[in-house]
Amino acid sequence: QVQLVESGGGLVQPGGSLRLSCAASGRIMSAFRWGWYRQSPGKQRESVAIVFNTETPRYADSVKGRFTISRDNVKNTIYLQMNSLKPEDTAVYTCNIYFGISRDYWGQGTQVTVSS
Repeated sequence: QVQLVESGGGLVQPGGSLRLSCAASGRIMSAFRWGWYRQSPGKQRESVAIVFNTETPRYADSVKGRFTISRDNVKNTIYLQMNSLKPEDTAVYTCNIYFGISRDYWGQGTQVTVSS
């Protein structure tokens, strides 16, 4: 199994930036799908940025132009660069890597709070 550990969350003021990291315990280069999701109190989990490998990233409309997803296949780490953060971005952010049947992995989540 692959273990995923997110980091980089925290408290930031509106307009600020954060970079989330998702470190995997194994190789991620062969992932069929990988991305970031978030969940706010009272809301269902939503996709923020996902990539079907070899395709262009797909972003939620609410974060387009502000968030950028990337990965480092050497470090086996997925990143989410978040700029121009808004209070509405406050949520628990979780990374996901899907390799195939019975190989769907999720991290524990990292809290992002955007507040003045």
